[in-house]
Amino acid sequence: MKLLLDTRILLWWLDANPLLPRDAMALIRDPQNTIFVSAVSLCEIWLKQSLGKLRLPASFQERLASEGFENLPLTSAQSARIGQMEWMHRDPFDRMLVAQAQAENLTFLTADEALAGYGPVVRVAR
Repeated sequence: MKLLLDTRILLWWLDANPLLPRDAMALIRDPQNTIFVSAVSLCEIWLKQSLGKLRLPASFQERLASEGFENLPLTSAQSARIGQMEWMHRDPFDRMLVAQAQAENLTFLTADEALAGYGPVVRVAR
């Protein structure tokens, strides 16, 4: 399975946070799965850190690199999908991530139940 991680799932994974749902942990650990991290998530992380809404350890970039996750840039074709999506969810970062998953035939792994309305591309971890 090809999984695109939600920003919160990514942060929980990197922090070994007990809030990370068990099925998310199992999916990320499964060597059969390819794990993608979007440039969108990294923009969200750096933006929130700059606003003081998130504190990252000094080793954040090294920790992320050590995971060997695949990078997913945001393309103009993916961006075009955002305006065509229904407004079930207002968070622009989440909307971009769902659009990327749709465009690239990835499963978007999230803990946000509100995103389930976008259909089978979204897998809500519990």
